[in-house]
Amino acid sequence: MTEETPGFDEKPDVPSGATPDDAEPQAASPSGEGAAPAGDASAQSAGLTAQLDQVRTALGERTADLQRLQAEYQNYRRRVDRDRVTVKEIAVANLLSELLPVLDDIGRAREHGELVGGFKSVAESLETVAAKMGLQQFGKEGEPFDPTIHEALMHSYAPDVTETTCVAILQPGYRFGERTIRPARVAVAEPQPGAQTVKADEAETSTGASGASGASAADDKESGGPDEG
Repeated sequence: MTEETPGFDEKPDVPSGATPDDAEPQAASPSGEGAAPAGDASAQSAGLTAQLDQVRTALGERTADLQRLQAEYQNYRRRVDRDRVTVKEIAVANLLSELLPVLDDIGRAREHGELVGGFKSVAESLETVAAKMGLQQFGKEGEPFDPTIHEALMHSYAPDVTETTCVAILQPGYRFGERTIRPARVAVAEPQPGAQTVKADEAETSTGASGASGASAADDKESGGPDEG
């Protein structure tokens, strides 16, 4: 049997070279290790939130760039389409302008009764094609003179007009859409210089006469009628 030495308490084994006080911090270390992961989680959450904000900002910038590029492309397409239509209209207008002398010859031949046979068929086909391309003829006798679409080559006075009027169409005008290819060349007539004054005097005279007759009738009515002899 072994005998225990009285007066000595049992102590935990301590590694060699270490003091007995080193055992206490080792016992407290587990509680400290449990607090560290909570701090790391909050730091990671903050970092992820910052990264998410950066990604959202970058996404918004890229979306704005894409929308701007799309708008620029749409404007470019509209401009190209508009220019294409304009170029086409100019080309057609130039072609029709070159055909106007031929159409004038056809019109003169029709007036003189020379539009017969095969020449008539070809002329009518040419006029039909020009009309399909959008060529429109204008200019009629009796319409008011408009300097924007008429070109006056002859001038005279006439008593039966009240404004400057086209009295003869020397050469018809042509337009393509809203574009005037050639103005109508016309002879115009203006009212005679004294015609309006004479008409105004006649109107005043007739008005005065009717007023006087009305006043005389009113006087006769008030006096009981004309005196009987």
